[in-house]
Amino acid sequence: MNFIKQIEQYQTLNEQENADKTAILMMIEKFSHTILLRDNTIAHLTASGFILNATFDKTLMIHHNIYKSWGWTGGHADGDADLLHVALKEAQEETGITSVKPISSEIAALDILPVFSHIKRGKFVNTHLHLSCAYLLIADEQEPLQYNPSENSGAHWIPLKEINTYCSEAHMLPVYQKLVEKAEQIYANNQ
Repeated sequence: MNFIKQIEQYQTLNEQENADKTAILMMIEKFSHTILLRDNTIAHLTASGFILNATFDKTLMIHHNIYKSWGWTGGHADGDADLLHVALKEAQEETGITSVKPISSEIAALDILPVFSHIKRGKFVNTHLHLSCAYLLIADEQEPLQYNPSENSGAHWIPLKEINTYCSEAHMLPVYQKLVEKAEQIYANNQ
């Protein structure tokens, strides 16, 4: 499905997502030629994966080099209009897993996330916004993990109840909580 239609059809969970969805669609319209590219130094689309194990009680996270925190996998669209594909590709690249697949092809959360200025691969990156489309993914907890040292310093299955202990980015905790609640609802409906 076209990423714009997928965002338009996304059923928001709360006021924050209502506001972010409206703003994301406005930015897509305003920056239609660059919204999928990080060349847009104001805001660009990203896709993330909240990876769960088969029993939905753990999530696979990476320790991000820039943020110095455990967090979900994901990255820039870099021109790819298939945001689910981006989320799956990033999950594989950042953790080494190959068994990862979507729980649903639908967006699971919409957020506008600030990225503060930093140095990446020796280049300055200015403060900008990630227009984040997150997906719920599932993977085999027994599969060996590898991490990508250029981007992260570890990959680890974390119990959902311990995310707050691992994640030091306070602004990400409500995002993860939304995804945990959505995953718990899906798990309960499938039992």
